[in-house]
Amino acid sequence: MRQKLTILGSTGSVGASTLEVVALHPERFEVWAMSSHQRVALLAEQCVRFAPRHAVVADADRAAELRSLLPPDVPTKVHHGPEALCAIAADPEVDGVMAAIVGAAGLPACMAAARAGKRLMLANKEALVVGGAVFMKAVHDGGATLLPIDSEHSAIFQCLPEDRSRWPSFIDHIVLTASGGPFRTRDPASLADVTPDQAVAHPNWVMGRKISVDSATMMNKALEVIEARWLFDLEPERIRVVLHPQSIVHSMVVCRDASVMAQLGTPDMKVPIAVGLAWPERVASGAARLDFLKLSALTFEAADFVRFPGLALAYEALAGPVGATAVLNAANEEAVAAFLAGTIPFTAIHSVNAQTLHALGPRLADGPPAADLADLLEVDRVARTHAQTAIRPLRR
Repeated sequence: MRQKLTILGSTGSVGASTLEVVALHPERFEVWAMSSHQRVALLAEQCVRFAPRHAVVADADRAAELRSLLPPDVPTKVHHGPEALCAIAADPEVDGVMAAIVGAAGLPACMAAARAGKRLMLANKEALVVGGAVFMKAVHDGGATLLPIDSEHSAIFQCLPEDRSRWPSFIDHIVLTASGGPFRTRDPASLADVTPDQAVAHPNWVMGRKISVDSATMMNKALEVIEARWLFDLEPERIRVVLHPQSIVHSMVVCRDASVMAQLGTPDMKVPIAVGLAWPERVASGAARLDFLKLSALTFEAADFVRFPGLALAYEALAGPVGATAVLNAANEEAVAAFLAGTIPFTAIHSVNAQTLHALGPRLADGPPAADLADLLEVDRVARTHAQTAIRPLRR
């Protein structure tokens, strides 16, 4: 039987790559539902090609536009809004959910899939950064199978035994690799002049604009440290980061006996996507194979907290009260959006993130703990409001 899939964020880079892998295996996978926030024309093209039963967009106007673009013979029912997004994630007909919506906006649908016991392929790291223990409880209580799609976390997952009960005795610590982005060797004093086009020009990976900026600031690695803490149930001090400019070694597990397990491959998101779709089996991903004879070198460098100060905020937030990581994520989303809009300089992203975390962390410590999704979404809302206040005096 074919696995029926919901693809949340099908028009983004991960969603589009997922459809490329799915197209290689029509006998194994069927696209049951897909969503896009606002790229309606591309979503219409995807619906024509894959004929999903359901498609979800942000609002009624975009839903009307999508309906107008679909030929009469396409069987797709069009829906809109957050409730519809959660519905296609928890649909009883669906076997697997690819969670590829960028940012905290994807958390409710991820929670819905977890509670419904789906095979949940998580490319949306913010679900764990914001959701933390609340999200992991939903996975456990719903009986969901959680499979990481971020290349680094997929690499760690592939290096570990299938029996998760063995992980605590297997792992000494893990090492997340980072390319260092486009500014790894640039003078930090010159970063205030960075333009959005320069920041999104990643040397190795093809990604969306927001995550490309996160790679340039290393905030993507900060968020991945937080994600790894929950995925692998590790204390923060057992999660380390090194720069690996070639992006061939995707991450490593250092074992109790000092052995090191690493996963290598070309820098192509279709590889971890194929792992998530087919696990525990392996299927063709469509990615180029690694040619060791063409590799000039594999090098590693220390992660510099002076050049990349946002990375230190991950460990600070993990040491803080429940909800601190949600604050950090919300501030970063607002700051990156302001930078991409040309409102604030590149270096102000860290200023907004640090100021928001330091202002709201003590309030969280003094208040009641965030115990459920509603609490965490309220933390997210308050943090965004504070970040916007921090952004105003930094405007160009």
